[in-house]
Amino acid sequence: MINNLKIKQWIRFLVGGGINTAFTYGIYLILMLFIHYQIAYLIAYIVGVVFAYWFNAVIVFKVSLSWKGLFSYPIIYIIQYTISAFLLNIFVETLQIDKTFAPLMIIIIMIPLTYVLNKYVLLISSPTNKR
Repeated sequence: MINNLKIKQWIRFLVGGGINTAFTYGIYLILMLFIHYQIAYLIAYIVGVVFAYWFNAVIVFKVSLSWKGLFSYPIIYIIQYTISAFLLNIFVETLQIDKTFAPLMIIIIMIPLTYVLNKYVLLISSPTNKR
């Protein structure tokens, strides 16, 4: 049975993800005007990771920020980026999905994996768990 705390965490995670997605997608679209789509994606992704660490630690899982968490957190997004970049290439080059919309599809596909990885890394890396 899913308890109320888990539902609230999931909702906060989705809201934060929505905010982060809109922000990083905007960065991606602007950068794509000047540089290759994969490089634009990487830069937007890095900006999104910084925001996501803060938002997910403080707002979603309510754990203390820590150096261990800060340095451990990018592991989530290295894994996610690797999978996402691979999927982006398949979507754009093989499936011929427009490079403007392909990242949005990938984000949706990656939500469950990202949630689980966030929860695990943030909870084990926090010196105090304020849940």
